[in-house]
Amino acid sequence: MAHHHEDEFRLHTPDFTGLNNKLDRRRFLTKTSLGLGAAAIGSLLGKTVFGKAKNTLAGNEAASFEEEMLKAIPHFAPKAKRIVYLFMAGGPSQFETFDYKPKLVNMFGQDLPGSVRQGQRLTGMSANQSVLPIAPSMYKFNQFGQSQTWVSELLPHTAKVVDDLCFIKSVHSEAINHDPAITFFQTGNQLPGRPSIGSWISYGLGSDNNNLPTFIVMVSRNAPKDQPLYSRLWGNGFLPSKYQGVQFGSGKDPVLFLNNPEGYDGADRKEMLEYLSQLNKLQNDTYGDPEVDARIAQYEMAYRMQTSVPEVMDTSKEPNEVFELYGPDSRTPGSYAANCILARKLLEKDVKFVQLYHQGWDQHGGLPTAIAQQCKATDQPTAAFITDLKRRGLLEDTLVVWGGEFGRTVYSQGKLTPTDYGRDHHPRCFTMWMAGAGVKPGITFGETDDFSYNIVSNPVHVHDFQATLMYLMGIDHKRLVYKFQGRRFRLTDVEGKVVKDILA
Repeated sequence: MAHHHEDEFRLHTPDFTGLNNKLDRRRFLTKTSLGLGAAAIGSLLGKTVFGKAKNTLAGNEAASFEEEMLKAIPHFAPKAKRIVYLFMAGGPSQFETFDYKPKLVNMFGQDLPGSVRQGQRLTGMSANQSVLPIAPSMYKFNQFGQSQTWVSELLPHTAKVVDDLCFIKSVHSEAINHDPAITFFQTGNQLPGRPSIGSWISYGLGSDNNNLPTFIVMVSRNAPKDQPLYSRLWGNGFLPSKYQGVQFGSGKDPVLFLNNPEGYDGADRKEMLEYLSQLNKLQNDTYGDPEVDARIAQYEMAYRMQTSVPEVMDTSKEPNEVFELYGPDSRTPGSYAANCILARKLLEKDVKFVQLYHQGWDQHGGLPTAIAQQCKATDQPTAAFITDLKRRGLLEDTLVVWGGEFGRTVYSQGKLTPTDYGRDHHPRCFTMWMAGAGVKPGITFGETDDFSYNIVSNPVHVHDFQATLMYLMGIDHKRLVYKFQGRRFRLTDVEGKVVKDILA
């Protein structure tokens, strides 16, 4: 029986020997249409005719440089072990949220003074307006907490946790339109193709949980889809593909193509993956393509995720008190509130970078009504998230970030009444906040003028924000680099400085 079993095994075991044979000279010249031209091009590209990278001195130096840079991380003791980035896509208005400007009340409808605008460019949507009429916010502000922080009446739950938040009111960007502005925040460049901030963190720090991706993204289903989101915003760019963000959805299949197809019980899945791994390793030995290693790692991760993902995405065991804390939408899969609960569960599983996108903040008209709806959907879950992390002891080593790609203008775009107006894009100054590991709680950093049009003190550029975020994770943004097409790139390009005044 034993011999029969071995023979049967050999019959069903693929023979990889033939696949591993190198092409001899005669077969190469007869099978390759380009002949010696292909060999010449291959040598110019620094590869052999078979595609396997040459073991050149320059190649070794580049590889050792990148490896040595990674070995040095963390460059200093990290303040945060993990990050949650709550991205409010579309550009939330600072006037209706956190940047209180009481002097505007007596300036309703007046043209924005040229001394304030200073010739700064406008978008094509308001550049043809003969008048830029000032639009005071119709919503009231009050001071809250020991920090006496000004918060709009639209955010009553956030108002209760202001002493845990570090507000930055002087963030600024060069990008004035959505796609380049979001791309700039996420990748450090206005043009697509660079790695996202989560991918850089994943590349530099690796994973603390081998059964879940290092970088996970969720997009709210209960948000207006006024501006599109692209998967390249959480893409790996020129980094190996294993560092890209993995999008989790709601419903039965939170990760596409992860579950077994109908009618397949998966009993031989492990055996199939072993054979597939052998084929991939064979291809790697032949061609020397690092993406093959990434592919092997991703297949193995997918196999482990078949068990880990259903567990972490199941909120049925959460007590009623948790759903009440996060608000009425928290029982609706895919809502911002439900995603906040899932984000907390992912942090408990040591996922290093979690990003939640909530669209719908692009309010060129009908802003008072639209922003009230946006705040209603996000205010309670966001405050609950801070409260929940704090009571579980997670906030002390987790960094939470809230903000969009730019702010809004003091003037109304188009129609203006005391209760109906819109605001255009404004990258010159806007508000974000951080909370948790490594940042001072209950402070406000940076100041804008009476029109929230220009920065008066302590400007914070997008690259400064990125540098500070990486610093809190123990990374020197100038030293985390990756060589691509002959140049060494980093998230902050050639700029960025850590905002040390906000650090605890």
